Amino acid sequence: MSEMAEAIRQLIQEKGYSEDSVKQTIEKALKAAYKRTYGTDENAIVKFEDDMSDVYIYSRKVVVDGVYDPVREYELEDAKKLSEDLEEGDEIDLLEDPKSFDRSAVSTGKQTAHQGLNETFKDSLYNEYKDKIGEIIIGYYQRERNGNIYVDLGNAGRLEGVLPVKYQSKLEFYEKNDRIKALIVDIKKTSTGLQLILSRSDPKLVSSILEKEVPEIADGTVEIVKIVRDAGYRTKIAVSTKREEVDPVGACVGLKGIRIQNVIRELLNEKIDVLRWDPDPVEFIKNALSPAQVGRVLITDADKRQALAIVEESQFSLAIGRQGQNVRLANRLCDWNIDVKTIEQAEEMDLSQFSTVQNAHALFNDEVEESYDEITTVAELPGVDAEVAELLKANGIEEIQDFVEAYDDNRINIEGVSKEALDTINDLINQNVEFVEEGTEEAEAQQESDEAAEEETAVQEETESEEEEEYFCPECGAKITLDTKVCPNCGIELEFEEDEE
Repeated sequence: MSEMAEAIRQLIQEKGYSEDSVKQTIEKALKAAYKRTYGTDENAIVKFEDDMSDVYIYSRKVVVDGVYDPVREYELEDAKKLSEDLEEGDEIDLLEDPKSFDRSAVSTGKQTAHQGLNETFKDSLYNEYKDKIGEIIIGYYQRERNGNIYVDLGNAGRLEGVLPVKYQSKLEFYEKNDRIKALIVDIKKTSTGLQLILSRSDPKLVSSILEKEVPEIADGTVEIVKIVRDAGYRTKIAVSTKREEVDPVGACVGLKGIRIQNVIRELLNEKIDVLRWDPDPVEFIKNALSPAQVGRVLITDADKRQALAIVEESQFSLAIGRQGQNVRLANRLCDWNIDVKTIEQAEEMDLSQFSTVQNAHALFNDEVEESYDEITTVAELPGVDAEVAELLKANGIEEIQDFVEAYDDNRINIEGVSKEALDTINDLINQNVEFVEEGTEEAEAQQESDEAAEEETAVQEETESEEEEEYFCPECGAKITLDTKVCPNCGIELEFEEDEE
């Protein structure tokens, strides 16, 4: 049995099987071989050394005087040779030599042992990975069948990953031995081993990657409120924080955008919008429709969670997105049904039930034009690329005035921000921002105040002159006043009487 003892040591020490699982496997194998030889294993007894150094199999038989069933019975005379104390009816365990089993019995034992070890291995792996659902695993492209991608995860082929078609990112393609980072979403046992069901489209994949890139998320300073994806095309991430001094969006984007760029690379250049979560649904909807600039949001039905977003004509296609993708993701992110309209379209609607009695142009257009005069940061520019704005902000260029000075001096050199992008922002500033020289605004205000005062004085004097009535002498027509007693021209005495009317 020395070979068996060596096999036991290898299984425990080298293969990593538990002692109990090895015991069960060997016991099943020996009993299978015994049954193949004798037709039953009901009286087969397997015993191990305390230190697991060896294993034995016995036949338990009943001592009888005259054997009828040699498999279960043992002759009394022979038993007396082993021990004088044995009597008829006693049980005796007789050692069996597995080498005496025929070839078919040995093969059966080996097959049973092999199956048992496979099951033990699968159980061991299952227990190891069942708690890893929701975690990221890295493997390598092995093959493709019926659109499903099979991923080599190591473990001598016993652990296989499957990336089903429904969990694949639409724009990703792989070749032999390509590295694949995916999320474990399920675990299954198969005839060949253990199979992990993987996903590249699950939003949790993005959150797991982002958590590794952003320490503020890992330590709880920044919270990911919600993530929605159109895998392969665009992802929207709503983040928040309870610390006023922390910018959750800036923390996720990182200095020069390095953090978010790492996430984008892992998702093979999928577009990512990181935006601030807001408890106010109006503000949150505005943020969710980024990179579009939304002028106004009206809650049309709070119970049904329906809202109307009004944008400029130039922002309409950006708000809707390609094939409605942007507004569709915004709907899922906010859990609101958002209807996007241009200013002109909104003017044709009856908005009085949603706001004060004003038409859409008065509500939105005039206010938007006025708000353009108050734009101070690059991110507030209508139509600006949100990612470029975040990269500029991360590098200390947030205010428009700072951008203009740096742009004019050709001092902007940021990785990920092209010259074309800078030129586009400069054009947007020229179109939407009016710069006022220092002191000019106060002078214009004073001038308007002076002109208003002069106009008011002139009106008052005119009114007073109209209210002053003129009187004339009835005799000679000379001009007189109410307190004149004698006409200075003709000397006639004057007396004024009050008209009863």
